Amino acid sequence: MTGWLAVVGLGPGQEDMVTPQVRAVLAEATDVIGYFPYVARVAPREGLTLHGSDNRVEIDRADHALRLASQGARVVIVSSGDPGVFAMASALFEALEAQPEHHGLDIRILPGITAMLAAAARAGAPLGHDFCAINLSDNLKPWDLVEHRLRLAAQADFAMGFYNPRSASRPHQFARVLEILRQECGPDRLIIFARAVSTPDERISTVTLDEATPEMADMRTVVLVGNSATRRVGRFVYTPRSVG
Repeated sequence: MTGWLAVVGLGPGQEDMVTPQVRAVLAEATDVIGYFPYVARVAPREGLTLHGSDNRVEIDRADHALRLASQGARVVIVSSGDPGVFAMASALFEALEAQPEHHGLDIRILPGITAMLAAAARAGAPLGHDFCAINLSDNLKPWDLVEHRLRLAAQADFAMGFYNPRSASRPHQFARVLEILRQECGPDRLIIFARAVSTPDERISTVTLDEATPEMADMRTVVLVGNSATRRVGRFVYTPRSVG
């Protein structure tokens, strides 16, 4: 049996947002590997082994997947959203880089709908012009770098999407993010808090930076900040495609 390894995105949460391509490889898989909540989204069936693990063992997870695939298994690593956006595709290649014996494996990266894009669609079109995405967690990079990138993005007048804005272990950092945004963008800039998009717990709230508070965000929230031209039209928020 010839093994292969696919890293896939399950989308933001709603089952019909999983692509047909991802559904097809899941139907062929012998093993599914990932963070416990993501693996739980895959229906058990005969011939399929589910391997759930903690969120901070990405390299161990990648090593496990490479080992199984090299032994002939058909392995799928599951991520939420898109696997290439702050997710498992990069972790897999980090593990692969140190294991040249696996460089010839059949490896596929299958895209998914990101939480950021799903949130933007719910709000309207806040990412309609140049934008950037920043992971606000300092688990894998120093907080000084987070602040530096945030300030430069705001000065460049990008619309911005923020992942992992506020956790129980670092509740104070998002308050600092809001402080920097007010300094660089002013109090009237629109900010969107999109929590649990496409799930029954979905909540979308659009306020100005002056009205925003740290408690509006948690780890299930994607935060979108408009650029200087972003504005409301009825119940929607959009950023014009032209500048000036």
